[in-house]
Amino acid sequence: MRVLRRTLGALLVLGTLVSCASARGADVRLGNARSGGPGPAAAPTPYERLLPAPASAQAAGAGYPVAAGTVVRTAPAGDAEVRRVGELLAEQLRGPTGLPLPVVHGSAGDGIRLRIDPRARGVGDEGYRLDSGPGGVTLTARTPAGLFHAGQTLRQLLPVSGPGTVPGGRITDAPRFAYRGAMLDVARHFFTVEQVKRYVDQLAQYKVNVLHLHLTDDQGWRIAIDSWPRLAEYGGGSEVGGGPGGHWTKDQYRDLVAYAAERYVDVVPEIDMPGHVNAALASYPELNCDGKAPERYTGTKVGFSSLCVAEERTYEFVEDVLGELAALTPGRYLHIGGDEAHRTPAADYAAFMDRAQQAVARHGKTVVAWHQLASARPAPGAVLQYWGHDRTAAAEKAAVAAAAKAGHPLVLSPADRLYLDMKYDPATKQGLAWAGYVPVRRSYDWDPGAYLPDVPESAVLGVEAPLWTETIATRADLEYMAFPRVLSLAELGWSPAAARDWGAYSGRLAAHGARLDAQGITFHRAPDVPWL
Repeated sequence: MRVLRRTLGALLVLGTLVSCASARGADVRLGNARSGGPGPAAAPTPYERLLPAPASAQAAGAGYPVAAGTVVRTAPAGDAEVRRVGELLAEQLRGPTGLPLPVVHGSAGDGIRLRIDPRARGVGDEGYRLDSGPGGVTLTARTPAGLFHAGQTLRQLLPVSGPGTVPGGRITDAPRFAYRGAMLDVARHFFTVEQVKRYVDQLAQYKVNVLHLHLTDDQGWRIAIDSWPRLAEYGGGSEVGGGPGGHWTKDQYRDLVAYAAERYVDVVPEIDMPGHVNAALASYPELNCDGKAPERYTGTKVGFSSLCVAEERTYEFVEDVLGELAALTPGRYLHIGGDEAHRTPAADYAAFMDRAQQAVARHGKTVVAWHQLASARPAPGAVLQYWGHDRTAAAEKAAVAAAAKAGHPLVLSPADRLYLDMKYDPATKQGLAWAGYVPVRRSYDWDPGAYLPDVPESAVLGVEAPLWTETIATRADLEYMAFPRVLSLAELGWSPAAARDWGAYSGRLAAHGARLDAQGITFHRAPDVPWL
């Protein structure tokens, strides 16, 4: 079994692979890359184990020991948001290090310094620069979001537990894609706000910046709507397998959105329609063309339900629901589903999606929909989320490419790459396999910028890893299916295209097993990853 070592001389710096150089000129290797099978490798240095890989990382000189007297300094002193980022970083570091880490105003003095510099180069709106030396660690960004991301990198440069030394050097970093998302389906199985907050924390530390919430489906309606109260009160009282279901109040949803925002994660809520609506139809008979409410549904079939698109009452429902949800959601996007509407004739589907998109626009939001919207009339600026796979028909892919050519940004969620509910292999207990098995390497080893025929990278807004919950009922199930594959999503969304290398990535991923263990995250120990 051969361990491939990559020296600094073989690496490009900005915009290519991560580079690391020691002050003495000795080789600093990237990621314990392997050409063979699994097996433990030598522990990588902190710069080698960063995930997602930064645009540029250069080790140099002595580092900064984080010790009992270390303070977190924020500048400018009067910036409340920078202060809040500093407080959150201190909180995240206190547990592992066991140190007090007080937060003070101003950047003068040693310690961990957070500063905003609108003129910082090479970092964009979400990137950062991290400089470490004997006098302290300085995190510099143009925006508080960039400072937050810098803090997450700093966490990885310290030991999993106990005080340690941040190695000397400089990181200059910025994301490849603006949209780096994860979706959680709380409709098939209900999850509490506290459970979702835990997932937000897990995602944010790896620079994932969007949480897409699939709030409604045939099996349950999970958000309170004042103008249609039975949606949550009755439609929320079921889930796959016949469990009690549940729903979030508006205050609970607001709390989750605010919690995510503090970690620079935008919430994108989804109301799936005109299909996937049995929970709504069961709650309100007038949404059915025959005026009769069906029974609540606890199975896993898809494509059997549809709103009555000919009735004006349906559009009152759409207007009310989207209006209340828009008022609760400060982010720019509302997701209106649009997939698997098999019971809705094509002409009716197009007419319905026209009016649903108009409702989104009236409430000041931008439409996101599954890529089936490409077969209708996407509104100007509408974002299409592609969930096809290798076997998807060429004509369907061509329709998506045509929409991209017409100016519609794409979010890529290929089911046989990024669907976190697909089984890892035949032995996986949870999950489905209709798109095929998705081992960790398959989730990582593809290029979003060159994935769809005739779709240039400039048309790709970003990537998203959905987790559907037909078979996912507990926090442990959720984490096991998400991790470590959601880390593939994080790297594909953030790191430079030229840094994509399975051997290097698997070595860096292996080093994060101890970090996931320390956080109590249940994860799949993929056999093709050389876990340390």
